[in-house]
Amino acid sequence: MSMELKKAIDQISKDKGLDRAMLIATLEDAVRTSVERKYGDDLDIEVSFDEESGDINVFQFKIVVDDPADDSTQISLEDAQQHDPSVQLDDEVGFRLRVEDLGRIAAQSAKQVIIQRMRDAEQGIIYEEYKDRKGEIVSGIILRRDKMGWIINLGRTEAILPKEEQIPREHYKRGDRVQALVIDVRREGRGPQVVVSRSHPDYMAALFKREVPEVDDGTVQIMGVARDPGSRAKVAVISRDRDVDPVGACVGIRGSRIQNIVQELRGERIDIVVWSPDVASYASNALAPAVLSRIIVDDEENMLEVIVPDDQLTNAIGRKGQNVKLAARLLGWKIDIYTESRYNEANAIGRGLEHLASVAEVSLENFVNAGLTTLEAVRLASDEELVDRLGLISSKIADIRSAVNFLMPLEERNSGAEAEQDGEAAPAEETGQDHDA
Repeated sequence: MSMELKKAIDQISKDKGLDRAMLIATLEDAVRTSVERKYGDDLDIEVSFDEESGDINVFQFKIVVDDPADDSTQISLEDAQQHDPSVQLDDEVGFRLRVEDLGRIAAQSAKQVIIQRMRDAEQGIIYEEYKDRKGEIVSGIILRRDKMGWIINLGRTEAILPKEEQIPREHYKRGDRVQALVIDVRREGRGPQVVVSRSHPDYMAALFKREVPEVDDGTVQIMGVARDPGSRAKVAVISRDRDVDPVGACVGIRGSRIQNIVQELRGERIDIVVWSPDVASYASNALAPAVLSRIIVDDEENMLEVIVPDDQLTNAIGRKGQNVKLAARLLGWKIDIYTESRYNEANAIGRGLEHLASVAEVSLENFVNAGLTTLEAVRLASDEELVDRLGLISSKIADIRSAVNFLMPLEERNSGAEAEQDGEAAPAEETGQDHDA
């Protein structure tokens, strides 16, 4: 029985990866707890494991006195000399206790303590192992699904793939092998909880590190990742070696490297973007394949105004706004896109209103609040309306009229006048038509 206990300790240490000394200490603590439960915790006992024989030795110690007041901790000189003739008063005498005499309940208690201590130790080892593996890709087998997500068997422990960390429209069944990124390891009562993700931007970065040697050794560096998981992604890269093309390195010969990543992500399209310290150049690369006319940078607001040819608006925005959304997320800037015609029109009107506001000596906001947002609206307003809405003095009306005539092209004024004449004639015709009807 003793040798079987020794073999069991050796086997558990090997199979579970637990420290042998820790197992022996756990065994000794369990036996000590059982002894105290049966005989009381006042006893002075010592528990030790014999490595050679595999026996558990339990000794109870008593103090030698003339008149013992407590039999559990004291012994008379006469009784002590029966065990050891050389013993004297105030000496400490040890008596061996038989572990077999502890009883079934005490033995069961010791077993439970050993199992619990071993489980705690194993969970501690697993936690220490996985807490340092955040950012690594792990592979496992789908076990089941619960309300939190998919449970994955990683071998020594289980991981959870939450719903929000899954790629949309991906479906699994029990027994499927799946890869994911470790994003968190938590200590919980039932053991360490490993949380993994397939939709995290860092998962794509980890896949590039695995598939592209230049990324793994630092020659090509990933500067940012923006993903619409399962649909499209943009990855910004830069080369630390002028002889290495970062885009070519990531794509690989005939697209072999990028295709491995695309297949792992179930067909997610990936745009490789060259990073630049100049935000305008970086934005131009990020908005590809659209062709841009120019970019206006507002550093204070972290905002970009991007002007594109009229036929490039669809390419710049992308399907459901995906291209500009991913570009903005990649840069960390707000991006507003305008066509050339719309931008030029808006700015021409804006400059015209600013000039009128200067002439009238009122703020531009006064014009906007009064509903006079175009030069045409100001031209069509009566003098009384301009005075009432803008709070002007009568002497400024003539100045405003002159400024409007100067700012508006002649053909626009003529077309506006023709429209007014047509509008005056329209009611009579409409009335006649209504009457005939």
